[in-house]
Order: sequence, then C-alpha cells, then structure tokens
Amino acid sequence: MAPIGPGYATPLDAMRSGPREELLYVISIQPNPGEGKSDLLATVDVNPKSPTYCQIIHMLKTGNQNDELHHSGWNVCSSCYHVAEGCVAPVRDKLVMPALGSDRVYIVDTGKNPRAPVMHKVIDASEMHEFNCATPHTTHCLPTGEIMISTMGDVNGNARGNFILIDGKTYKTKGTWIKGTWIKGKEAKFNYDYWYQPYFDVMISSEWGVPKVFKKGFQLADAVDPEVYGRSLNVFSWKKRELLQTINLGDDGIAPLEVRFLHDPKKPIGFVGCGVNATLFRFFPKDGKWAVAKAFSIPAKKVTGWIEDKMRGLVTDILLSLDDKYLYLSNWTHGDIRQYDISNPENPKLVSQVFLGGLIQTDSSIKVIEDEELTKQPEPVFVKGRRIYGAPQMLQLSLDGKRLYSVITLGQAILSRVCQNRQLLTLLSPWDKQFYPECVKTGSFLLKLDVDVINGGMTLDKDFYVDFTNTPEGPLLAHEMRYPGGDCTSDIWLAD
Repeated sequence: MAPIGPGYATPLDAMRSGPREELLYVISIQPNPGEGKSDLLATVDVNPKSPTYCQIIHMLKTGNQNDELHHSGWNVCSSCYHVAEGCVAPVRDKLVMPALGSDRVYIVDTGKNPRAPVMHKVIDASEMHEFNCATPHTTHCLPTGEIMISTMGDVNGNARGNFILIDGKTYKTKGTWIKGTWIKGKEAKFNYDYWYQPYFDVMISSEWGVPKVFKKGFQLADAVDPEVYGRSLNVFSWKKRELLQTINLGDDGIAPLEVRFLHDPKKPIGFVGCGVNATLFRFFPKDGKWAVAKAFSIPAKKVTGWIEDKMRGLVTDILLSLDDKYLYLSNWTHGDIRQYDISNPENPKLVSQVFLGGLIQTDSSIKVIEDEELTKQPEPVFVKGRRIYGAPQMLQLSLDGKRLYSVITLGQAILSRVCQNRQLLTLLSPWDKQFYPECVKTGSFLLKLDVDVINGGMTLDKDFYVDFTNTPEGPLLAHEMRYPGGDCTSDIWLAD
C-alpha cells in the first residue's frame, strides 16, 4: 500500500474529517523596527479548552530589518497527498515566509514544537537575485515537492512577473518556473498571487504593480496608470510553463489581488477580487481559451466629509469554503465582511454581511447620503468592552467552515487622518506609516465570526479577541494567518 502524504485526499475530506484548529500562525509586521525589534511570526492559541485561549503564546522574530513579511505557505500540502509506492511520504513541517522588503525567505520549523516554532533556515536575497527576481509574495508547494513563490519585480524594482523554485529538501533556490530566458511576451507584465490546476493544464496569476513605486507609498494617480498598477489576469500552461494569454479586466479590475479557484480540482472556475474598485470577476474556459465575467461590484456610497463625493469599497481578501458553497470577502473602507452563496458560480448571492468597524459608522464625520444597500449607517461595534476601530483586512476560515477569523487593522484616529491626507489604502507598512501613523502606535487585533454553513449567516463572537496592540514587542500589524495542518488558501488538490 502506498504511503499517504500531508493534508487530505479531497477538499470535502478536509472539511468533514479535518480537526478543529487549535493554533494560528499569524504573520506580524513590526511598525517600529530597531533595537532588537523585527517582523515576526506570532503563534495564537485558538483552542477554547486551553487556559491560554485567545492569547499570543509565542513570537518568533526574523531578527532582521526591512523585511516586510506579508504572506506565507507550506513546504508541502494536499497536492502531495498521493505518494508513489516505495517513496517516503513528505511531512508538512516548514512554514515558508517570503519578505517583500528584503527578498529574504524564512523557513520556519513548526514540527518540533508547533506551539513554539523555530527558525530552520534563512534563504539570502542573493539566491533569487541571481535570477533577477525580487519582491516575493505568494508561496505554494508543488506536487513535485518543490516550493514556488511568485515574484513581482526585478532587482532594480521594475515590474517583472516570474516565479522562483526552491528545493523542498535543501531549501536552495533552483531557478525560475517559467521556462527559457526572459523574452518580452514570455513573462507577465506584473505579478501578485497565483493558483494552479494541472487537470486543466492551467495556472492563473494576478497583478499588483511596480515594486519601486508601491514600496514608496500610495499615490492616487498611480492606481489609474496602467504602466504602474496591473489590471489583468495571466494564464499559463502548467505543462509547458509558459504564458499563453493575458486578460485585461479594464478599469473595474485595477489591482486584481487574491486568485481562488474552486477547490474541486475538476471544476475549471475561479474568482479574483480587485481591490481599487471593489469588483469580483469570475474566470472560466471558453472556446479553447480563458474568459472572464464580472460577478459583482460593491456599490459606492454617496457621502459627505470624504475625499470624494462617493466612497468606493475596497476588497482586501477573498476565500472559498472547502465545499465551494460560500465565498467570503473583506471590504476595508466600508468595514464589512460579506458571505456570498456561490453554489451557482454564475450568480453569487449575498447571504450575510457583518460590519466590524469601517469608515461609515454612525459617529463618523463621514455621512452617507445615498446608499444602494443600507437604510442607515452601521453602529459602532464593541468586543469585550473594546470599541472596534479599523476594519477587516485578512481572512481565514476553519476547515469545517464554521469559524471565520479576521485581522482588524488601523487605529482610533484613522478617520480624521484619512480625510486630512486625502488618500486611501493600508496593505503595506510604508503606506500605513505614510497615511495612518496611528497604526504604528496602536497595532491590530484578531476577531472571529461564527458561521451558519447550512443556511448562510455570520455572527460576531463577542468573547473572542486577540490583542496585537500591546505585546512584549509593542504594537504589531497582524496580516495573513495559517493553521499547522493547512487551510482553504494554502492547499491545492489534484484530480485523480
């Protein structure tokens, strides 16, 4: 009998038989580096039976400056579940953390003691620079046992869409995934996130922008410049490892970020959330190529007291439940998390909406005078006696789909600061420091929603609150979350 690899045989197997999460690994950015302070990986206890429930129980610092940790992934996942007869089954025990700022890649050992991970190896920036790749973002393991990380630029900070490959045993950088040397048209203009589906010989990547521009801060004019910010999906042949097609999403698709295929590996359908104009696109095969259709846009609200006479939504994260029934979305400016029923992917239906802060609460200086969705502005939210300032940014869903975790970012005085600076966005710490200096002082926190997986619906758990505002390392900016055993954004399944 062939050995069994990491993860689960199918997405539904993970949903039905996967354990309840007990730990969360949370990427945490240090807004006040120096004097021994650096970005870190926080381990959070989310086991309700534990005496340290809702607490940060361990912090692993990178020990370096200017890292800008962002997203993370695993050395192996469910794509390595099926192991050939006579081969040794790989073990999911290393968390891979690329650094946007320094181009280092941190390999963290979570296997020896899951509650207190240790550093296994630091891959120096020079290894990816050897291939003229920089600004690493999304990490996925491959069925080959290799690790692949999307890179958004070259060593000079220009936009360059490529992917580096790392050996899953030695953790040495092997080269780039795209075959051949750089030729115009062989690589995407920009890069950000990606997802692959070998059954359909496809990988699809999204686009952010030019690293040397967005690393300096946000300018409104940059977002509408197609030479600075992307607005396309890039379609690759998985077998040939080459770019086949670029799909321009238009102005509604500025800054397409997270790419999510349906988890069922035999369904060639997926979604991408576009940040700037709060639009979700569906992608699918058509007439031998890939096509897109707008799934929906979150309506802008007509307001006073804001930088414009309307306030657009801003999508910062999306994810799908493992049964492909629900899509969850965080809408940063308005301050809500949305649950859509995507049982029919061609017609997503909004079934639940919970406000966790945002810029339009009833006591805000911003007044909504026309709203297609709401009849009144949302009330302020309190959890364990604390007023919820800021708004939901990153999301993570339990395997069974019943618990949705959300990182809440920004500080108490954000509303006035946003209006004074007449700017928008908080996805990268240089932007936070530029437009939201209160973040440096106040940090962020983690909340949980309980989910009705049968009928749809979300309810805020008012007994769950994890504080990143007052840690031994000072206030921290929490970002992406991972479970030790994998989750709905880390694992990719292969068709039989």
